[in-house]
Amino acid sequence: MSESDVQEIDQEQDLAGLENEDDLALVARMREGREQLVEEIRKVIVGQDSVVEELLIALFSGGHCLVTGVPGLAKTLLIKTVADILQLNFSRIQFTPDLMPSDVVGAEIVEEDAGHRRLVFVKGPIFTNILLADEINRTPPKTQSSLLEAMEERQVTAAGVTHQMSDPFFVLATQNPIEQDGTYPLPEAQLDRFMFKIELGYLSEAEEVEVVSSTTRVIDRTVAHPLSGEDILAFQRVARQVPAAKSVVEYAVRLVHATRPQSDRAPEYVNDWVSWGAGIRASQNLILAGKVRALLHGRFNVAYSDIKALAPSVLRHRIILNFHAEAERITPDELVRRLLNDVPQEIAS
Repeated sequence: MSESDVQEIDQEQDLAGLENEDDLALVARMREGREQLVEEIRKVIVGQDSVVEELLIALFSGGHCLVTGVPGLAKTLLIKTVADILQLNFSRIQFTPDLMPSDVVGAEIVEEDAGHRRLVFVKGPIFTNILLADEINRTPPKTQSSLLEAMEERQVTAAGVTHQMSDPFFVLATQNPIEQDGTYPLPEAQLDRFMFKIELGYLSEAEEVEVVSSTTRVIDRTVAHPLSGEDILAFQRVARQVPAAKSVVEYAVRLVHATRPQSDRAPEYVNDWVSWGAGIRASQNLILAGKVRALLHGRFNVAYSDIKALAPSVLRHRIILNFHAEAERITPDELVRRLLNDVPQEIAS
């Protein structure tokens, strides 16, 4: 079955998924809002169009992002710009080796009032809409783990009391992939909670000329605010109504299964190079992000092309390679490229 056949089948499901006129208007608003957001981001950020698209897909999906790149590629500036445009509450934590969990989630302090003492929970910077976890791999796993509950369940438990997070809530973390002194590898449980691992590359020569020209003179970088937090929450709700054909879901699951050693779907090179493959969150994120990408590209159904386009960012941080792969200089991205070529879209019945 070709991709066009899948789309024709899904057209029959469109009305079941998005039959409300308000929903269709919301989809139109999402596409318009995406264009407005990109226009505002470009006032500050030059290039990185694919990175911006994936970051917006994560926001519209309700997912968290890990942004990786060498110093000076505007990782932090990109995240701060998005928060500014959306006018969401924003907190930045500079992760350092001496950072403690209480510096992230907050702590109980003794408060005295009219001679009476009581414990009061003072919320930490995690209680925000967008949390920039800058250089997240520079703090020990004990402090990194303070993000786990908030990222998955949108709540924080302290001293036996559960505190709900604000909606929307995103963790957008950065890390430097080349400077490893004084860093701590992110635990697999932490990595798995990021929908995407987005890698920033160097700009082209023309783009770098534009950056240098614009940053070495006086320029107005004031941005407009086309969308709000309420808009983002509405986009997240409508995206989940987008239908995905069973064959497309099966392809996403088949692709994820192929990353797991000893799986009957795994090619021989996966058994040779991979210690641990991606878990079920990878399959879920492929479909959910695929729904948002489909809407942003003018479609009301998820296509194979959506899964293939998003697979590198969804899978690269969920595949743990062994020393054989490292000896042969195989990277997770190279493995995903091979799987996209080798895993069939359809299985003959």
